[in-house]
Amino acid sequence: MYWDRENETMSRDELADLQLKKLKASVERTYNNVPFCRQSFEKKGVTPEDVQTLDDLRKLPFTIKNDLRDNYPFGLFAEPLDKVVRLQASSGTTGKPIVAGYTQNDIYLWANLIARALVMAGGTNKDIVQVGYGYGLFTGGMGAHYGAERLGATVVPVSSGNTDRQLMLMQDFGTTMLACTPSYALYLGEEGAKRGIDFTKMPLKAGVFGAEPWSERMREQLEQKLDIKAFDIYGLTEVMGPGVAMECQAKQGLHIFEDHFFAEVIDPETEEPLPYGKPGELVITSLTKEAFPVIRYRTRDITILNPEPCSCGRTHVRMQRITGRTDDMLIIKGVNVFPSQIESVLLEFGETEPHYLLVVDRKGNLDDIEIWVELSSEMFNDKVRKLEDLERRIFSRIHSVLGISVPIKLVEPQTIPRSEGKAKRIVDRREI
Repeated sequence: MYWDRENETMSRDELADLQLKKLKASVERTYNNVPFCRQSFEKKGVTPEDVQTLDDLRKLPFTIKNDLRDNYPFGLFAEPLDKVVRLQASSGTTGKPIVAGYTQNDIYLWANLIARALVMAGGTNKDIVQVGYGYGLFTGGMGAHYGAERLGATVVPVSSGNTDRQLMLMQDFGTTMLACTPSYALYLGEEGAKRGIDFTKMPLKAGVFGAEPWSERMREQLEQKLDIKAFDIYGLTEVMGPGVAMECQAKQGLHIFEDHFFAEVIDPETEEPLPYGKPGELVITSLTKEAFPVIRYRTRDITILNPEPCSCGRTHVRMQRITGRTDDMLIIKGVNVFPSQIESVLLEFGETEPHYLLVVDRKGNLDDIEIWVELSSEMFNDKVRKLEDLERRIFSRIHSVLGISVPIKLVEPQTIPRSEGKAKRIVDRREI
């Protein structure tokens, strides 16, 4: 088993000493080798010599996504291209893609971290890992693939999509672990049930799900439909890819691999660091990356950090499940609304399926939303009175959670589009 006991269970003081040593080296490499970052330091009036403690990190400038786009494609690399053995990139759906470069050592360390993550989900070298994340430029497929190989497991590199093939291989190959987006895993469970597949009689035991926010209620659905233990994995292209943080068997937050990443939480408005236990925007600094180091990268993900030791024995800080993003947050009637909040409520109701859409529109000068919820096939054939009662109950529950009134629209089964990648939860009509 790929269990890195020495690094994952060291005391907080030992970890802080290790982080400071690595932080100094990473800051110096970035300052010396990346002109844009050196200019950013100079504007703030700081140099690498100003970082003598971990608290000194707050003196350094943030890195934001626009910085990465403005320096597209290789402007933020700290190593020449002849040292870069792989390029990965984000989808680029909101602009030019974010390009990440990896040296051979970066690839080695990334595979180690994914192997570490799989062990946290119960993985061993005897497992058969089906990788349903997309391959190609997206980091999910290649990251999970190399990590499973490093663990010594058998990899099924099926990639995303082609649901019939996914289910066939899952049965024929005896897949024991599934790695994909949670929404697609749920879809596999639904489609498998339609085909008469009994997941309780399959060797599938665990799922490692990431690339999109998901709720505790969705975990319950995944574990029920697929008869597995479902684990959350976190990462992003700008920092490395999947494997920045991972849930252990305790499922009490995702351990950030602090021997490779330094995590802060800041107030997104004031940009001031927040203490442990306070919700805010996650900021990550890479400590060991060579080709594409990042200093104080603003992830836009909202979370809470918990430094208390975990029952699993690991001492790395735990981040709470991502509750939303500062840049996909909706402000409705003055209230901040995240899709994951609504998802959590909808999954409380057994009469609906875990598929929904938030239809955003503008009435006058104010944004408004309507929630479309897909009925279960059993409920769809029920009496109008029961449907009206369900609509009222959902409306009431949403109101109690969000504090605002949101119209609910119940739709027929199978009418909300399914996704083989990241689920599309928001339909924005404000620009139409």
